[in-house]
Amino acid sequence: MNLNTKGKAAHTYDAIVVGSGISGGWAAKELTEKGLKTLVLERGHDVKHIVDYKTTNSMPWQLNWMNKPSREMLKQQKKQARTGYTVKPEAGYLFVDDEDHPYEEKKRFDWMRGYHTGGRSLMWGKQTYRLSPMDMESNAKEGVSIPWPISYDELAPWYSYVEKFAGISGSKEGLAQLPDSEFQPPMDLTPPELDLKAAIEGKWKGRTLIPGRVAHLTKPTEEQIALGRASCQYRNLCRRGCPFGAYFSSQAATLKAAANTGKMTLRPHSIVESVIYDDKAGKAIGVRLIDEITFETIEYYAKVIFLNASTIASTAILMNSKSKRFPNGMDESGSLGGYLMDHHLGAGANATLDTHKDKIHYGRRPNGFYIPRFRNFSEKAKGDYLRGFGYQGGGMRARWNRGIEGFGAEFKKELTSFGPWRLFLGGFGECLPYEDNRITLSKEKTDKWGLPLVVADAEFKENELNMRKDMASDGGEMLEALGLKSVRTFNNKPNIGLGIHEMGTARMGSTPKESVLNKHNQVWGAENVFCTDGSAMVSAGCQNPSLTYMALTARAANYAVSELKKGNL
Repeated sequence: MNLNTKGKAAHTYDAIVVGSGISGGWAAKELTEKGLKTLVLERGHDVKHIVDYKTTNSMPWQLNWMNKPSREMLKQQKKQARTGYTVKPEAGYLFVDDEDHPYEEKKRFDWMRGYHTGGRSLMWGKQTYRLSPMDMESNAKEGVSIPWPISYDELAPWYSYVEKFAGISGSKEGLAQLPDSEFQPPMDLTPPELDLKAAIEGKWKGRTLIPGRVAHLTKPTEEQIALGRASCQYRNLCRRGCPFGAYFSSQAATLKAAANTGKMTLRPHSIVESVIYDDKAGKAIGVRLIDEITFETIEYYAKVIFLNASTIASTAILMNSKSKRFPNGMDESGSLGGYLMDHHLGAGANATLDTHKDKIHYGRRPNGFYIPRFRNFSEKAKGDYLRGFGYQGGGMRARWNRGIEGFGAEFKKELTSFGPWRLFLGGFGECLPYEDNRITLSKEKTDKWGLPLVVADAEFKENELNMRKDMASDGGEMLEALGLKSVRTFNNKPNIGLGIHEMGTARMGSTPKESVLNKHNQVWGAENVFCTDGSAMVSAGCQNPSLTYMALTARAANYAVSELKKGNL
């Protein structure tokens, strides 16, 4: 080992945050604003706001290969390409090279990753929903896995806190299964979406269609404007990075706020290998990292450590953090690595309309509609399954790139005109937490930095497969309620990871015998180590989870600083 033990003082901070994505950015902001000198470690390269968004203003004809991946990209990013969109030239450079960053699959696992400052906060879909009391109580009521150690009421103030800073566009609906957020004005529904809303709400009591809730500014606050953020420009080029800071990302919001305090140090190219636990002190004292470029091993020290490297990466760090106190990694329960969850998608319905030919939509709305969960809430499941699903979808007119064929004057006319309206409903279903859906670390294979490869062994099971039948058929029935004849339902084979909402593997709980983390997101037995990314989740709900990560992180950071001031850490 090439160990660098330079002056310890130069490598000592009040706090260390591992990861700079959605939750890591929040940890950095909260800890620095509360006065802690904080080191943020990012395993990949630095992507600076605006200046490093390579294609943000590129026209379609300026993108290589008509924005289709090259053979070289497909060779280097075989797994990243499984989504069908992540390796396009417009933003493929933000996703990892699978050859340099391999992992093993006992069962197919679609692990989409971005190793750079801001992580996936630059490429996420921005759909932003709270979990409900029902979501956080289901495990306990149904005897599934373990109960959440906190209630919705404990998390609600932190939801409000992060929403006001992040900026969430949406409408107040008063729904029990989907609590309202602190909203900026919602984005408008299109004519066929309004028709579908009327048809659904007229036929089914308990079902509704609402504007999608998204982390896009529509009426920026003074605080957001002061950070250089502006209203959404309706370009729908979000995947390329937003130069207006209109959607929430670490670069545009939390990291910028942290940098403004003068207390943040950002170190890119820093692959954290493990947390250093001092058996004599009875607590963690820092982290050990490998420089991505030089391969040098370096140690950094702090009183408080936040793991926010993303679900799988944070769990791998905990597994690799071995000591006399933790001979098998930082866990006493045996649950570390288990209960991996993701949302299952790829089931729903679509249709083409022949109405509203005299109407078009203005701009490119980076959003759609949302149909909140109704199965096993206001309506029983048709089949045999627990929990439920929501729908994300949209009704837009087809544009010039809709696959027109021909030549001559008629061809030119078609290219410069809008196609028909199309409606799409895609289901997002909840996955139950299963002990045997897990990740481990390989005992034989390592990556180029000498770290053991992640081994994934997880799949959707009978409960999810049964649910998907309703996801497809219900979607078709709702479109048929409009009187449409061209309705097509679909139910594709689902794979863990394709939802890009991996959760669990270092869950919260009430005792160290059942969980990795306590109710404050502290590692049992190493209370100055906090983990607040998706790995902490106890159940998944069917809502997009990033808002919950933000709330958990802000809550844990507040607790950490309070305990630090009391001398308890």
